[in-house]
Amino acid sequence: MSKEIQGFSKMSKTEKIQWMAKNFLYSNPIDVIKEFTGFWHDNIEAQKLLDGFSENTITNFPIPFGIAPNFLINGEMYAIPMVIEESSVVAAASNAAKFWMTRGGFKAKVISTTKVGQVHFSFDGDKERFFHIFNTEYKQKLLNAVKPITANMEKRGGGVKGIDLIDFTQLEMDYFQLRCYFETVDSMGANFINSCLEEFGKVLVELVSSDPRFQVEDSSIEVIMCILSNYTPECLVKVEVECPVDDLGTFDDGRMKAREFATRFAKAVRIAQIDPYRATTHNKGIMNGIDAVVIATGNDFRAVESCVHTYASRDGQYRSLSECSIENDIFNFSIIIPLALGTVGGLTSLHPLAKRTLEVLGNPSASRLMEIVGTVGLAQNFAAVRSLTTTGIQKGHMKMHLTNILASMQATDEEVIMAKAYFETKTVSVSGVRDFLQSLREHK
Repeated sequence: MSKEIQGFSKMSKTEKIQWMAKNFLYSNPIDVIKEFTGFWHDNIEAQKLLDGFSENTITNFPIPFGIAPNFLINGEMYAIPMVIEESSVVAAASNAAKFWMTRGGFKAKVISTTKVGQVHFSFDGDKERFFHIFNTEYKQKLLNAVKPITANMEKRGGGVKGIDLIDFTQLEMDYFQLRCYFETVDSMGANFINSCLEEFGKVLVELVSSDPRFQVEDSSIEVIMCILSNYTPECLVKVEVECPVDDLGTFDDGRMKAREFATRFAKAVRIAQIDPYRATTHNKGIMNGIDAVVIATGNDFRAVESCVHTYASRDGQYRSLSECSIENDIFNFSIIIPLALGTVGGLTSLHPLAKRTLEVLGNPSASRLMEIVGTVGLAQNFAAVRSLTTTGIQKGHMKMHLTNILASMQATDEEVIMAKAYFETKTVSVSGVRDFLQSLREHK
């Protein structure tokens, strides 16, 4: 039986579910329809809005929307929405926020907000002549050509910040690039940047093709593609916390003193600077916090992820995004991270919960949102490294994961209550929970 289908996109959601059930689930279509429609929004208009975000939608995939309170950032208190399905992330961020709230809070500062776009093209003429004409004539003509596109952005303080012509012919025959720099203020700016780039490409071809200085040598130019880059190493925010070492307090139920903790913590961060295997997991923990807020605000977490990991490899080796130092008895923990975010346009303006998230955060500018998101990343990292260097990661993580384990084992409400009480002072493991439930059920 062929599973190929024509006109799938024109089917209703129910018809799509029926077809999927028949061809791929081999289940009773009535049961499948009931299961999938159970996640549809009761509000018809809200569901229609959600359906429009993507293609061939058949249902919604709910993910928990949590709140991490007690974040003191640049002297202002925040409760930060986080959308994530992983246990212990929101709890860890909240715990770290509370810890630093009484030690001066987080200090955050945007370093720069420049975003990048590229026009990739082939040119087989005189390179030296091309560079001279580009820098003395073409560059300004390109900037003038996009004035109709940039006018509104310029009124808000943004626009094109510069254009560089780059020669890649040593790596690929006839390959050149326009690397273009943009300020998009509070918007992520993808459509704005791509519109400018496509106009740059069109005008550049027109300029070279009609220039008699290149026609004499039968030069040709061809645009390969025009697209923004998600690598934005000049769209940076720095976040840090610091306090006297003695103010860190004690850890592991008082068994670990402040100075020992500080030394172990700094060593753990240094290890993540040295070893890519550790750095990968270390940075994944940072992204647990960052992605959760990026998703909650309707921003593109895939773009953020790709940029961050490229930035972590900028010197040729993948390294920790965070750093820790102890100087003059002051413990300092910091992060510098690229975050290209927006607070207007796109999903941030369409998704009702994204709009609510921004409202909870005080309707921040894009720069302020960079500070908030970077702070959650640092908080998440602090919480993870603190656990690793004191009690170990499993004690806290598995305790938070207990509810999920009990659900997977179909524990009753009574069993859940008893299990949580039993594991309050014990390390949680899947086998331990299974044995506990089996013992309960055998003695009933």
